[in-house]
Amino acid sequence: MAFGWIDEQAELRRRAGLVRALRPRAADTPLLDLASNDYLGLARHPEVTEGAARAARTWGGGSTGSRLVTGTTELHTELERELAGFCGFEAALVFSSGYAANLAAVTALAPHGSRIVSDAGNHASLIDGCRLARGATQVAAHSDPDAVRKALDGHDGPAVVVSDTVFSVDGDAAPLTGLAAACREHGAGLVLDDAHGLGVLGDGGRGAPHAAGLAGADDVVVTVTLSKSLGSQGGAVLGPARVIEHLVNAARTFIFDTGLAPAAAGAALAALRLLRREPGRAARAGEVARELHSRLTAAGLEAVRPDAAVVSVRVPSPEQAVRWAADCRAAGLSVGCFRPPSVPDGISRLRLTARADLSGVEIERAVRVIGETRP
Repeated sequence: MAFGWIDEQAELRRRAGLVRALRPRAADTPLLDLASNDYLGLARHPEVTEGAARAARTWGGGSTGSRLVTGTTELHTELERELAGFCGFEAALVFSSGYAANLAAVTALAPHGSRIVSDAGNHASLIDGCRLARGATQVAAHSDPDAVRKALDGHDGPAVVVSDTVFSVDGDAAPLTGLAAACREHGAGLVLDDAHGLGVLGDGGRGAPHAAGLAGADDVVVTVTLSKSLGSQGGAVLGPARVIEHLVNAARTFIFDTGLAPAAAGAALAALRLLRREPGRAARAGEVARELHSRLTAAGLEAVRPDAAVVSVRVPSPEQAVRWAADCRAAGLSVGCFRPPSVPDGISRLRLTARADLSGVEIERAVRVIGETRP
């Protein structure tokens, strides 16, 4: 029978407690949200939603084609210019998602004969980029510049090192200056996914590469998503103009994909301008994360110290993680539940995302619910 193996896989997932299911949410919900990636609380901000609506009224519901045919509007170009300027890079290129941006950056910058060194904790989109690239990939130990050096030793062709700036599972930050030093010793490029750094780290939320002094370097390329701190959807690659021009001509997820919807571009641009005007939102997101961590650990829970806005709480098993998240939800709190294969080390977690708009009362409530529902 066609696809008969699917039933076997479904049964294995059920036995392991790894079944996933969609849960549509209503527009309005009484749940306290610590599960989304809306770090700055901008997804429903009036200026952001009006930016989306205005763009849709002006440009239509869709971009109508690939960026090289009809899908590039003046709005896309305006967003790219302001995003590059804000983050400190020469140029930017907007994609339909952060996933597409990562696939583009890795595949287009790792030609046949190149070596790709990928951090063991990288996001799935970077991993898939490595799998699709024509270069040979070597996985390096997590956040270890010396392991990167070892992986680059002896290779005399093109090379690129790929890493998240802030890892999405535990929220720990990569040693960016150490990675850059290792790359420069071997003439390798550095590709950094700043999905969880933009809007949270750096001066006014300009991102982890900016904070590390790497913004604008001719050997550094950064990818970002517009769907987290900027409360919209889409992604972008930032870097030297010649790299961006190369992506326009070589990146398959740019050439063959429909351009980002105008509404998403308009929302992201409005959010970026709001962040410029209110840089304190970035610092507040970090403050909330640190307060969550302090209160959780004081309550006797095993929480990982956050370097940005992600706080994870370790759970002994996938089954307990699922039950704990469900019990939190029943008590009015929405939290993330990360378990294999989403976590590379096999350790299940509750994953909390700090938001700049959370009040002290809401933080206290979240910690109380998590403590009262612990397995």
